Amino acid sequence: MSNHRKKYLVTGGAGYVGSVVAQHLLEAGHTVTVLDDLSTGFRAGVPDGAAFIEGRVQDAARHLDPTYDGVLHFAAFSQVGESVVDPEKYWVNNVGGTVALLAAMREHGVRTLVFSSTAAAYGEPVSTPLTETAPTAPTSPYGASKLAVDHMISGEATAHGLAAVSLRYFNVAGAYGAFGERHAPESHLIPLVLQVALGQRESISVYGDDYPTPDGTCVRDYIHVADLADAHLLALGAAAPGEHLICNLGNGNGFSVREVIETVRKVTGHPVPETAAPRRGGDPAVLVASAVTAVERLGWQPSRADLAGIIADAWRFARREDTPTP
Repeated sequence: MSNHRKKYLVTGGAGYVGSVVAQHLLEAGHTVTVLDDLSTGFRAGVPDGAAFIEGRVQDAARHLDPTYDGVLHFAAFSQVGESVVDPEKYWVNNVGGTVALLAAMREHGVRTLVFSSTAAAYGEPVSTPLTETAPTAPTSPYGASKLAVDHMISGEATAHGLAAVSLRYFNVAGAYGAFGERHAPESHLIPLVLQVALGQRESISVYGDDYPTPDGTCVRDYIHVADLADAHLLALGAAAPGEHLICNLGNGNGFSVREVIETVRKVTGHPVPETAAPRRGGDPAVLVASAVTAVERLGWQPSRADLAGIIADAWRFARREDTPTP
């Protein structure tokens, strides 16, 4: 990536991943504007040094101008369960918002885009580790909306020369300084287990213990949010006019639900009671990414793959959030 100072719009930059990426861009010397309507993000998530516009991505044309070098697009609703009962919300926001954003980028001649995609685009894995050539058959409107955006971006690159990279995340975890997970409601395993350690919930539910895995619980690929942010900066440099590059991001290693719970016990020193629960429909036994494309095309190399380290960073953030402000 060029060392020249550049100017970027970060949509959804008050959310978990967007805030960490915005902070990394600032640390690299770039000028950052965060566009977020705060429907799921938090004003405290906007890094110091970034300009902030409270607004919807659908209104990006009012805020973009030709001085921007690119857009990093995180603005989306992302709750799988909610998308099943309220699919239109996801089509209108995730797909409709991106239609408006792409039009704004064309209007103002902003020709570089990095998109926050998802492993949910693949649906039930046929085999693991998952590569970018795996079949895409999302099992939720959320995953379908993200896949639809990927298709739109491919068409934009072919027809209008957009330089674009989609990054398909697996399980993002950890924290970076003052920036970490604060979803409401929370649905991710690591922060849920940490809530038990903090005494905010009585126990953690283990959904199924009879999967064909070493300890019977589901295995997932966890990636540190700072490693994820590194990939976004590299993607800006790798984006090529007329090409839509899709890269999976993961560590290539999996950790089971029980491994996560036991590691939380060790890191925090707190007991974490478990509650047995039935399997959830659509939960594959193993979901692990192949990140070979990201390594080869972006020059990306995750450096924070240790589960204990990921959880320790998340624990520091969780305790900070749990401390009342004087």
